[in-house]
Amino acid sequence: MKTFTGRVVASGTASAKALVSHGGLNTLASFQKALQFGDKSATCGDQNNPDLYGKQMAGKALCLPRTIGSTTGGLVLYCACAMHRQPACLLFSEPIDSLAAAGAILQDVWLDQEKMPVIDSLGEEFLTYVKDDMTITVKENGVVEVEADR
Repeated sequence: MKTFTGRVVASGTASAKALVSHGGLNTLASFQKALQFGDKSATCGDQNNPDLYGKQMAGKALCLPRTIGSTTGGLVLYCACAMHRQPACLLFSEPIDSLAAAGAILQDVWLDQEKMPVIDSLGEEFLTYVKDDMTITVKENGVVEVEADR
């Protein structure tokens, strides 16, 4: 097991299998099927992200460098959470952008359901180390534990 510490953007705890993207996450393109067409597993629809395209994002520990895309980014994340189609957590190797942070904070403050913890600034080593399907555990204090399955 390897441990990384980042900055807490939205608090909470989670334990889930990792889903890793080495490119930025376009929130609108990625979650469009989930928000408009009722895809409860939140299958990634962003054809420009080969790491995620066609993979289920709901319930996963989404590990990525950053988000990219339009000003809808925060609203898309908030709506995914409100519709129960969110990742278990969002883990950024880089500092989070203000739009994604807005969505993370809004879901944390406004929604009473299960939270989506968001941790940023985990560092480049985090994204180099973590691989799909590793078990990720997020602690309240920004500690992220990564464990390879046996």
